[in-house]
Amino acid sequence: MSSVSSAVCRIALASALVLGVVSGVAGCGGVQAAPESTFVLLDGSKKTTADLKGKVTLVNFWATSCVTCVAEMPKIISTYNKYQSQGYDTLAVAMSYDPPSYVVNYVQTRKLPFKVAIDNTGAVAKAWGDVQLTPTTYVVNKRGEIVKQYVGEPDFAALHQLIEKLLAET
Repeated sequence: MSSVSSAVCRIALASALVLGVVSGVAGCGGVQAAPESTFVLLDGSKKTTADLKGKVTLVNFWATSCVTCVAEMPKIISTYNKYQSQGYDTLAVAMSYDPPSYVVNYVQTRKLPFKVAIDNTGAVAKAWGDVQLTPTTYVVNKRGEIVKQYVGEPDFAALHQLIEKLLAET
């Protein structure tokens, strides 16, 4: 691929990602790999984008101050509980402006059953398309490719259908 067509592809993929239609960009090799990132979890351990491979993963950028994020969290928990035994995972990424003590309190009081990362520097949000609006949620397939992006609360019925389709893939 020439550098010009490669640049056009990157622009088309970035635009498609913003619009949430990654899989339909003709001639650009389909879906986009999830960006290389290191997630620092609340317990101090680290998880990388490579660790997402092998499972269908929901990566949710959120904040404790975000009304929609707080409202959708019970549905994210329910989705996790429904599919986690089938090879599904959830990673909630708290935004850099969210005070870590608020995040820890929220996670403990709501008993979030999945991993939660704090993006202290904003580097993860930047790598994932310069996320600024919350909630922003990505669905990553078993190969580590972003197949869907939601800005705002997802349609959970449609999300469940997508998860089931992706879990069925080999």
